[in-house]
Amino acid sequence: MTKNYTQSEDFKEESISLYEILQDQKDEVFRSKTQFKDWTINDVLYHLHVFNNAAYLSLTDEDRFSEFMKDFYNAVKSGVTAREYEKKLSKNLSGKELISLWKDQFSKVAEAFSMADPKKRVKWAGPDMSVRSSISARHMETWSHGQEVFDQLGIDRINTDRIKNIVIIGINTFSWTFINRSLEVPEKVPMIILNSPSNKKWEWNTDNNNDSIIGDASDFCKVVTQVRNINDTNLKVEGDIAKKWMSIAQCFAGPPEDPPIKGSRYVRKI
Repeated sequence: MTKNYTQSEDFKEESISLYEILQDQKDEVFRSKTQFKDWTINDVLYHLHVFNNAAYLSLTDEDRFSEFMKDFYNAVKSGVTAREYEKKLSKNLSGKELISLWKDQFSKVAEAFSMADPKKRVKWAGPDMSVRSSISARHMETWSHGQEVFDQLGIDRINTDRIKNIVIIGINTFSWTFINRSLEVPEKVPMIILNSPSNKKWEWNTDNNNDSIIGDASDFCKVVTQVRNINDTNLKVEGDIAKKWMSIAQCFAGPPEDPPIKGSRYVRKI
């Protein structure tokens, strides 16, 4: 079977871009706390590695995936923190040994998903999803958690047009953002006009003249993944619905999370 879609390659390239800024770092850097809930860089890698592997299991062995989820929830219910359990599942490695483990696994995941039917349904912690959506979600997680690493290392990230996958997830979770907070879902998604990293124009819902979001695609991604407060971006937001959405946007699963406080997430000056 030949490779049949690009999302798996986007996931792999995003992972490599994160790997490249970490491969020469000293072990003490991996122990440093980021601006995201005081997670260390090691914590970020534990999380990415464990759930990349979970996605792999959901694709290749449904029973083992179900067993993984059951064990994970039982561990947390018993009093073990999610970070502690992810560390255990990552063989208690850290630093360069950890990024080697993570790299080997994300390469394996990308290859497996590249060969799968993109329309096949796979299980997840929430509703089932397509193979394409599953690997796009891994891309989104890698990009969003990668941001706290770029911030911690004081590196201005250079995005590429592969972030369109994240933009689409952000738009597709418009309703979810409101449902997750037990709020009434607005009838129409705002008009969205974004400049891509390569300076292309990406447009959605251009018939909505009441609500709009205009600006850089990277800023939109930062807001829907909650790595920046809307007021720390240059997005132009017009209309009550668009303003409400951008104030609570959440493109990832789980209970409602509030965006970071204005000014609390930034690229450190080193």
